[in-house]
Amino acid sequence: MATERYNAREAESRWQRVWDENNVFTTVNDDPRPKYYVLEMFPYPSGRIHMGHVRNYAMGDVVARYKRARGFNVLHPMGWDAFGMPAENAAMQNKVHPRDWTYENIAAMRSQLKIMGLSLDWAREFATCDVDYYAQQQRLFLDFLKAGLAYRKNSKVNWDPVDMTVLANEQVIDGRGWRSGALVEQRELTQWFFKISDWSEELLSALDTLDRWPEKVRLMQKNWIGRSEGLRVRFAFTTPAPTGDTALEIFTTRPDTLFGASFMGLSPDHPISAKLAENDPKIADFIAECRKTGTSAEAIETAEKVGIDTGLTVEHPLDPSLTLPVYIANFILMDYGTGAIFACPAHDQRDLDFARKYGLPVKPVVLPEGADPATFEIGTEAFTDEGKIFNSGFMDGMTIAEAKEAAARTLEAREIDGAPQGARQVNYRLRDWGISRQRYWGCPIPVIHCEACGVVPVPVEDLPVKLPDDIDFDKPGNPLDRHPTWRNVACPCCGKDARRETDTMDTFVDSSWYFARFTDSKAATPTDKAVADAWLPVDQYIGGIEHAILHLLYSRFFARAMCATGHLGVKEPFKGLFTQGMVTHETYRKPDGAWASPAEVRIDGDGEARKAVLIDGGADVTIGSIEKMSKSKKNTVDPSDIIETYGADTARWFMLSDSPPERDVQWTEDGVQGAWRFMQRVWRLIGDIAETVPAGPRPEAFGEAATTLRRATHKICVAVSGDFEGLAFNRAVARVYELVNTLSKAHQGGVSGADMAFALREAADFLVQLMAPMAPHLAEECWRALGHDGILAMASWPEVEQDLLVENTITLPVQVNGKKRADLTIAREASKEEVEAATLELDAVVRALAGKTARKIIVVPQRIVNVVV
Repeated sequence: MATERYNAREAESRWQRVWDENNVFTTVNDDPRPKYYVLEMFPYPSGRIHMGHVRNYAMGDVVARYKRARGFNVLHPMGWDAFGMPAENAAMQNKVHPRDWTYENIAAMRSQLKIMGLSLDWAREFATCDVDYYAQQQRLFLDFLKAGLAYRKNSKVNWDPVDMTVLANEQVIDGRGWRSGALVEQRELTQWFFKISDWSEELLSALDTLDRWPEKVRLMQKNWIGRSEGLRVRFAFTTPAPTGDTALEIFTTRPDTLFGASFMGLSPDHPISAKLAENDPKIADFIAECRKTGTSAEAIETAEKVGIDTGLTVEHPLDPSLTLPVYIANFILMDYGTGAIFACPAHDQRDLDFARKYGLPVKPVVLPEGADPATFEIGTEAFTDEGKIFNSGFMDGMTIAEAKEAAARTLEAREIDGAPQGARQVNYRLRDWGISRQRYWGCPIPVIHCEACGVVPVPVEDLPVKLPDDIDFDKPGNPLDRHPTWRNVACPCCGKDARRETDTMDTFVDSSWYFARFTDSKAATPTDKAVADAWLPVDQYIGGIEHAILHLLYSRFFARAMCATGHLGVKEPFKGLFTQGMVTHETYRKPDGAWASPAEVRIDGDGEARKAVLIDGGADVTIGSIEKMSKSKKNTVDPSDIIETYGADTARWFMLSDSPPERDVQWTEDGVQGAWRFMQRVWRLIGDIAETVPAGPRPEAFGEAATTLRRATHKICVAVSGDFEGLAFNRAVARVYELVNTLSKAHQGGVSGADMAFALREAADFLVQLMAPMAPHLAEECWRALGHDGILAMASWPEVEQDLLVENTITLPVQVNGKKRADLTIAREASKEEVEAATLELDAVVRALAGKTARKIIVVPQRIVNVVV
């Protein structure tokens, strides 16, 4: 065996069959052992796994295998986030049904994931496009609707006039639809929403309990929820408002800057704006132009700040002698605050840009520290830092905080038409979640529209509302809208002709509760509540930072909504969260500027002499920057090719070893070859030990060499355990390298005695067990070579002897007359007399004494030695 090469292809497929035949990774819910739920964000079935998948699922698999070995009942499932536009695009381009395209891709990716040797419970697998899954999602929707957590309202949306569908903000690129390239319009549509805003404060405050989440993710969610404390202020109209209002209400977080007010701003969607547009073509045209901008805050923020004077004016609430003009402005959002603002250009950049464009006053009211109030002016940048209030009447000299309080108290005491002119208020940036999508390949929304009865929920006994199979994509838009029979149905209440809802749900809905479904994927209801509550929260959730806001926030909302409707008793779905870095690779360009893939390129030379050429033809290739692997730049590596060449364990090992898991990892051919060589080295080492070191019982005593090896082995085991607990996989790999080096050196020293034979065999066993979560196939093969029966994946984690973790020596600082001169390394159990004698023999102490006799030696046991001359 020692001379044989490790045959990864043969061994890996064989051990995968053994695991499957013995149901090693099948999890039962009534197992009495403590539970551990590890879950990676499930993939979209695009048809091929990529190296990011390899890294993501290898990390989760290490955790699952390690926790299983530590005695936990581990749930480690897999599924597919299978609805969405790519399937419809494929249907249009390739003349295939989205269902066929999706399930073919799932089959391909399932086989690819299986050859990675992941310890997944495939018995719980589902795809979100499975009727069984989306039937339960429809039931959740009906329960949310009954509880008032789902509702319909008119909403401004991004509309693609070519694809004839609503686009998410993220699908609008430079004002155009991501697929069609058409200029996006804003439209008012009646959409379905989930009331996530009901939990704004709870979703915010509960972030403080998620101490096993990355701080950056919690901060991103806090900013997205966007809690702001401010003042609702009423500005009295001095000209009649077309709506009949006597005052214009605004919400502000900066009442301290009220004396710097220059103008008022209305959202293009404000009711007053709409009323003015009815009789003023210029205003109507301006509002229409605003609607050509996307709906996202980013799109509005980056657009040029423009507006139109309404001719309306209001009275300043703190200075009745001052009136302010009212503009409609394109940078004001209707769904934040009241859809109206007061503008203080000196201390808000958007307001300043607008004021400069239209020649409006810019009055500073916050003075930077050390600035002269007589000469301080605002240039092209607003002043937004701390300072003292000035130019503000009774608030002059106050801090910003003091001025906010003073303004609030003053306006709370005043009235307009019997109502306070000011009222304190907390606002949130978080808006209710619009889930309507005008597409076929999604979960149908289970409601029926009846002219007599209105919106009627589909009765539970009539679920699921299945997608029709006979659809076509010959025309743009939603095929459900033009289906000849599917949309037509009898009203469940009155029996009259009615129509189904043809919008389907946002795919974020599908992925917002799958973690709960995995706990019992065959349950006749969305969850078996007792089972779900026993498994949840997920102990370790792993996925990309790109999902830090929406997916995680929506999942947290769903858990709460499912609690409110009786499906769960756990409000936070993910106890621990880990966001791994990306997989990167060099980029290459051909002479014509086209991208070249790594498979097309040969690298010659090293260092500065390193160059790239095309394998086919030998033309020079320009080596570009290292970037995230992407199809667009062709710098991807096919995991299947790597696994076919080197084996799954090599791919896994490299992904885990190269860098800290939260950072990006650069895929290199040298790196993967190095991992492959290490697999072979371990195989040879274990083979040599299996053949040359006799197995025997534990001896009664161990000599110094055997004890040293055992001490190193057990300490490394403890360290690797800690690394796995902390997801520090690269450190665990480094410690395994250390153990291999230690074991090799000890083995090369020759076996002498039963104690050394036992220590070598024990170290070999520990090595294989420590590698098993990361390189499971090789570990199984080595375990068998060492003469063990059974399956290593079912074995317990090695037991550490605590006595071996205690150091036999200690190092004490030695002082002479209070000044440190040396360190003394001595046996931990050394007596006071032995410490004194050893101290006086130290060269540094001898030199410091210079022939004098020490008057006293003070020994603080296991702390310090002080020689007094």
